[in-house]
Amino acid sequence: MAISGIVYSIGDWIAQCYEGKPLFDFDRTRLFRSGLVGFTLHGSLSHYYYQFCEDLFPFDDCIYFVVLGFLRFESSDNIFKELKATFWPMLTAGWKLWPFAHVITHGVVPVEQRLLWVDCVELIWVTILSTYSNEKSKARITEDADSSSSTHPPEE
Repeated sequence: MAISGIVYSIGDWIAQCYEGKPLFDFDRTRLFRSGLVGFTLHGSLSHYYYQFCEDLFPFDDCIYFVVLGFLRFESSDNIFKELKATFWPMLTAGWKLWPFAHVITHGVVPVEQRLLWVDCVELIWVTILSTYSNEKSKARITEDADSSSSTHPPEE
């Protein structure tokens, strides 16, 4: 769980750097939220997934968006809109990465090392998730601000 939390935090940090933030001037709250999701959700679920080699929860990425939305104190309506907007793009991105990764996971990596291997691949995946989630969140916030300013004329 600790490794997953660290990997999710590092993945978000890489995403923030990719988005143009300076190396050491990043959003620590955002990084903490992502790490908390990795620690509490991914680490524990993946432990059992790889221990028993069965798929315990197929929509792990959707849960990532839902938990991040709740940690941002967003409404359930906004979280649902984000899920609708991100489901297919994330699903197709996952199809490009995970089958290849799991060929290695189940074909090469010993069972006791599988979670560590997947956490290494997860670093790439969380960077993708974090970048996409925060782009959509910022776009929605900007859209909401624009629509509220157009419905309320400026005060003089």
